[in-house]
Amino acid sequence: MIGYYNLPPLKDTIHSLQQCEETFFAYYLQEELCGIISFKLDRTEIDLHRLIVHPSHFRKGIAQKLLDFVENMYEVKSIRVMTGSKNTPAINFYIKNDFYKIREVKIDEYLTLSYFRKYMI
Repeated sequence: MIGYYNLPPLKDTIHSLQQCEETFFAYYLQEELCGIISFKLDRTEIDLHRLIVHPSHFRKGIAQKLLDFVENMYEVKSIRVMTGSKNTPAINFYIKNDFYKIREVKIDEYLTLSYFRKYMI
């Protein structure tokens, strides 16, 4: 098995994150970092890159709060996101939030990615 939910480990560094041109927002409980969301924004669409919640804070609604925050902050026509096809919790989360699967791409024998889009009203 490759990493958590069959995703290869991320190899980001502080420098690579500073250079990635994504916008980051964090969710804190008191002074503890519990989750982050990052994305790139163009005029009509949000491209979600990361939605991460620390495992000790799963099932507390943090991912939902982060997604809601970004959805309400920007007026765009759509939001797109990609995740590993075996990442069932993420897939269920996006489907619950009105995202539709638009395609699946097999990267190699170990990894298939699912692409989703949500159209804003």
